[in-house]
This record gives sequence, structure tokens and C-alpha cells, in this order.
Amino acid sequence: MEALLKAWRTSRAVIATYFEKYDLKQLNHIPEGFNNNLIWNIGHIVVIQQRLAYEGAGLDPHVSTEYFEKYQGGTKPDGKTTQQEVDELKQLLKSLVEQTEADFNNGLLQTRPYKERTTGTGFHLSSIQDALEFNNYHEAMHLGTMMAIRKFV
Repeated sequence: MEALLKAWRTSRAVIATYFEKYDLKQLNHIPEGFNNNLIWNIGHIVVIQQRLAYEGAGLDPHVSTEYFEKYQGGTKPDGKTTQQEVDELKQLLKSLVEQTEADFNNGLLQTRPYKERTTGTGFHLSSIQDALEFNNYHEAMHLGTMMAIRKFV
């Protein structure tokens, strides 16, 4: 489990650098040939992690319904994310790792029955461990997309 969390913290640290390297206009820019932007990818990984870990365990997520509606799979950005929302996503990117890690370590996530399901990419999730491992894969896919987008902003 420690290696999984280490990989996740490292990935989130890399993603957090996008807040330092790109301004609001760049974060919102949807390059030609893409259907999303840098900030949408960040918001998406934040809400999907919460869905995988907390909703999968039958718990309320630590992200607003508004964010779920805006960043869940199948949504598209409008290019109008505000600086206030960017700042909140930056904070959530870090704080939710700490919250999830604490909830895992204190047994909150481990002692709950997990709602089994198969993801759209074919991963079968039957436990919180599966969900957290899939989350790293999911975030890596979106980091790859962000690395492609950054060349055009």
C-alpha cells in the first residue's frame, strides 16, 4: 500500500506543477483537436478519485455535487473556469490525497463493503485497494493527455 500511495503523491505533485507553469488563460484553453483542457483534466481526476474511493465505499465524497456535474466522465469544459475555482482545485488536489490516506489508515475505507463494478476501460473493481490502484492508472492517463495539451497552450 505504501508504494501505491507514494506513486499517487508523486503523480499529484507533478500535476500540481501545472498551476505554477500555466496561467488561467492557458489552463482554460482547449487546443484544436482536443475536447478538453488542462484544468478540466485536473478537475476530472479530483472527482473521479472521490467517486472511486468514497462512493465505491458507500461514503459521501469530499467534493461538491457541482464539481461532479462539471468534471465527471462525459462532460466537456466550457473554457470559463474562474481563478477562484482553479485555486480550489489546486487545494483539493493535495488535501484529498491526505484525507484519503488518513481515511484508509484509520480503517474508514477498508472496513466498508465496496460496491463492485467494472470501469469503462475494463478494470473490475472489487475492493478499495482495486479502486486506489485503478485511480493511479486513471490519473496517469490524464497526465499523459495534459502533457500533450501543454504543447499547444
